[in-house]
Amino acid sequence: MPARASRPCTRPGCPNRTTTGGMCPDCRTRARRAHGTSAQRGYTAGHRSRFRPGVLSRPDDRVCRCNLTDCPDHPGVSCSSPSTVADHWPLTRRELVAAGLDPDHPDRGRGLCGPCHARITARDHRTRGGWNSP
Repeated sequence: MPARASRPCTRPGCPNRTTTGGMCPDCRTRARRAHGTSAQRGYTAGHRSRFRPGVLSRPDDRVCRCNLTDCPDHPGVSCSSPSTVADHWPLTRRELVAAGLDPDHPDRGRGLCGPCHARITARDHRTRGGWNSP
């Protein structure tokens, strides 16, 4: 069976080619280093001990609070899946830090199920493109 054809690296301006898809190994390594650890991105012990448990233990947040009525997983109705992710809402974590507010306070979050959190994050203009966009 022939080897997979190489394709250009998806990082803008990179001349390298890759057979694995996406970025070449050099760009992938640089992107992972630039991304930082969860602690470097602000998700410290306070986040793990206060924010997430505080949000997910509230009675209103035990069920996903997604309000996307056009969601393909539950068209026209609210999601009724158990919450597994504590989402910063209505401001993002970055916006809370920039405003000088405590991003680990449970009142600044809501509970979502994993699929709804991924969908909302992908649609949000403040986070669109993900951590690795130029």
